[in-house]
Amino acid sequence: MSMIETVSDIENSFLSRREITCNFQGVGGKLKKNEAVEMISKEFNLSDKTVIAINMKNQTGKPNITGMFYVYEDLELAKKQVNPTIFERLEKQAKKDADAPVEEAKADAPVEEAKADAPVEEAKADAPVEEMEKKE
Repeated sequence: MSMIETVSDIENSFLSRREITCNFQGVGGKLKKNEAVEMISKEFNLSDKTVIAINMKNQTGKPNITGMFYVYEDLELAKKQVNPTIFERLEKQAKKDADAPVEEAKADAPVEEAKADAPVEEAKADAPVEEMEKKE
């Protein structure tokens, strides 16, 4: 049994795009838009076309996701028809994914620095207590 169940597959000749709606079984809360686009591209053999995830909704009470995707022949046509905000989010996510390995390396460095700074922080915490004792 496939993880992807096709709900509808419509060829919209007026807008020159294909509109695919699918259910993803058992991946509720775990599936990202770019992963869903990759799965749809493989399932429908759309490697040379532009696939855009328009809408993804979790189903209530089930670990399923219903997704709606637009498939375009040309990226320029897609940019004319689809809301520009969607492309901004896709670019932002692509940058974030590209920078992720660099951020992981940075995330490891502060942990080591924090360990080295720990005794200094303890000394600072003790200082106000000494001042309180002097005042009394």
